Amino acid sequence: MNKLKFLVINGPNLNMLGIREPSIYGNFTYPMLCDFIQEKAETMKIETSFFQSNHEGDIIDKIHEAYQKFDGIVINPGAFTHYSYAILDALKAVAIPTAEVHISDVNEREEFRKISVVRPACCVTVSGRGYDGYIEAIAELAKKIIN
Repeated sequence: MNKLKFLVINGPNLNMLGIREPSIYGNFTYPMLCDFIQEKAETMKIETSFFQSNHEGDIIDKIHEAYQKFDGIVINPGAFTHYSYAILDALKAVAIPTAEVHISDVNEREEFRKISVVRPACCVTVSGRGYDGYIEAIAELAKKIIN
C-alpha cells in the first residue's frame, strides 16, 4: 500500500502557539508543532502537509483543493469550530475522512467551546491531549481509512 497522505489544517491563532496562553496551549511554536507531527506521522508511514490560516475562506479553499489529493484531513479549526458552517459544508463536500483536534480540553472550558459545528463531518475527535492529540488523531484516522 502507498503511503497515506494527510493534510493538517490549523485555524485562527494557532500561528501564535508558544506565545498565546502557554498555560493552556503549551510552549511549542507552530513550526515546532508541525515538525513534531511530521516526525511522528513519518514513523506511521503517513505523509503530512500543513496549512494554517486565520481566514475562514482560505481554510475552505484549502479543503476544496484537498479533493482527490489527500486521503485524510486533520483539522484544528480553532474558534471556527464553534460557528463555521461553511467549513462544515466544505468538509462534507469533499468527503475526505476527517479528524477534529483540539489541544485543550474544550469540554472543560467556556460553554461556547463545547459546541462543535464541524464535528458532524468528522469521524474522529480528539480533545485535551495537547500536541499528542494530533498524533492520536492521525493514528485513529489511518485505522479508519485502512479498515
